[in-house]
Amino acid sequence: MQPVNVGIVGCGNISEAYLKVSKTFPILNVVGCADIIPERARAKAEAHGIRAMSVEELLADPEIEIVLNLTIPAAHGQIGLAALEAGKSVYNEKPLATRREDARRMLRLAEEKGLLVGCAPDTFLGAGLQTCRKVIDDGAIGEPVAATALWAGHGHERWHPDPGFFYKPGAGPMFDMGPYYVTALVTLIGPVARVSGSARITFPERTIASQPKAGQKIKVETPTHITGTLEFANGAIATVLTSFDIWAHTLPGIEIHGTTGSLRAPDPNTFGGRISVRAAGGQEWTDVPFTHGYAEQSRSIGLADMSYALRAGRRPRASGRLAYHVLDIMQGFLDAASERRHITLSSQVERPAPLPTGLAPGMLDE
Repeated sequence: MQPVNVGIVGCGNISEAYLKVSKTFPILNVVGCADIIPERARAKAEAHGIRAMSVEELLADPEIEIVLNLTIPAAHGQIGLAALEAGKSVYNEKPLATRREDARRMLRLAEEKGLLVGCAPDTFLGAGLQTCRKVIDDGAIGEPVAATALWAGHGHERWHPDPGFFYKPGAGPMFDMGPYYVTALVTLIGPVARVSGSARITFPERTIASQPKAGQKIKVETPTHITGTLEFANGAIATVLTSFDIWAHTLPGIEIHGTTGSLRAPDPNTFGGRISVRAAGGQEWTDVPFTHGYAEQSRSIGLADMSYALRAGRRPRASGRLAYHVLDIMQGFLDAASERRHITLSSQVERPAPLPTGLAPGMLDE
């Protein structure tokens, strides 16, 4: 199958993982990169043997078929729309956009032009969550009825080199870490029908402890502790928590409870991790071996899957429609908190097809 030419916009922290891992997928051919800071693009280009370009040059390049959009969240909608207008499919880092309107415009434009939209996170395609999907689909815990998805820490200003954007609207712990947890729940259980939520800003100002901006102050402009309740279309109910306000905890991550047993899922911000099942009436948790590959760092697997979809004419698994449903859920939590009511979602999505078992390394289609 002919490789798909990819151009990267945004050469920040996450770009290194994409650039390294993309080389393990024969379907991907990264040809160039661009950044609002040209020096960053030149450094990445030199390190990885690709072309440094301006954003305008990259969007105009007829060889580039997919734009990998690794800009900050506030620019996801703008760059995604520009790529589609230029006739290119786009794969965004999460979230798909910071506003529902921009995300909907991307999906409409892609449909009009016959292009594809994809979006991180793609960790649900790793060995850990694909194995969990098989456990559930095989009926090992019966019908899912309840779940918890919990992530907490004390913010990114202690380690990130430029953490200010994490505290702007469209970011915060829900839009930063929530996509991993909400995407995992949707792909494992199904679409969500209704949400409710509560949210607060605990510390109105943060002090950066990391270099090169140590000592600078950040004004917090988005909630930093959010809890939400999800009511799934199939009747299951889940609780989600994300927080930048918690110093230490023993929260369990993701657990899914069914009519005949319970499942402990791995950290959805990883591709592997430990999986355990405890049957109804059982006395112990039993570890489950991986049924799928990609347990190691596999960031780019969603981009690779979308490239296969582009060549084969099928739906991508880490699709824009999945990402829009996740965005709708996360924004629904904040809307419910501010409006003090339940939010019925207008978006719906089918669970993406599971990956086949027994795939050769670097391959995603049989």
